Amino acid sequence: MTKIVALANQKGGVGKTTTAINLGASVAACERKVLIVDLDPQANATSGLGLSKNEEQSMYPVLVDGAPMREILRATELPTLSIAPSSVDLVGAEIELREAIGREFHLRKALADVKNDFDYVLIDSPPSLGLLTINALTAADSVLVPMQCEYFALEGVSQLLATIERVRDAVNPALEIEGIALTMYDERMNLSRQVAEEVRSHFGEKVYRTVIPRNVRLGEAPSFGKPIILYDIRSRGSEAYLNLAREFIQRAENVIG
Repeated sequence: MTKIVALANQKGGVGKTTTAINLGASVAACERKVLIVDLDPQANATSGLGLSKNEEQSMYPVLVDGAPMREILRATELPTLSIAPSSVDLVGAEIELREAIGREFHLRKALADVKNDFDYVLIDSPPSLGLLTINALTAADSVLVPMQCEYFALEGVSQLLATIERVRDAVNPALEIEGIALTMYDERMNLSRQVAEEVRSHFGEKVYRTVIPRNVRLGEAPSFGKPIILYDIRSRGSEAYLNLAREFIQRAENVIG
């Protein structure tokens, strides 16, 4: 069965899109068919996989006009990884969907025709808790929360968890927390270690064992339109995302090990 996972955190700069790109690519490298849905008007997942931010065929007509999602899917350099691109037009979708009937369900309906072609669908949500993110949470089976190892991390996640509860109550009672991925970890800083310990004590086994380090090559890769495993597979960032992908697959597929 296809698993649909929304990556969400209303705080910007937490490594959400970096995780969407590189987790998606690493899971695809593990011989799974993966679709990344770029639901962020900034379109960074789109450009980070080598496409233009000004794609004519994007998620905008899919959400607003009901265009078939299959028509906008694009291939990437990895044969088992596809993307549904974003564009700046998606900014207008928040406004146009406000008056739409069943406005929370537009993405779920759009995904129905394509999801069975993939093992995993990863939705890169905007850094906000607006209507696009609500669409992602309504369409998803679970939520993966990238959390940076910095001071205000827990405060931001508590707001997200409250939103997830509201979505459960209103439109998607089966929505679960897939996991929490610690990002931007700097082993030289006491603060990173303290935040990681606090998050693990608070959320327990929901926190992935793998942590994503601060890594120069990881920061460079998007400017070349490549996931880290294609840009520099020997880097610490690549190693971390491949480990996270294995852990993600083990959990999602209930593999022991």
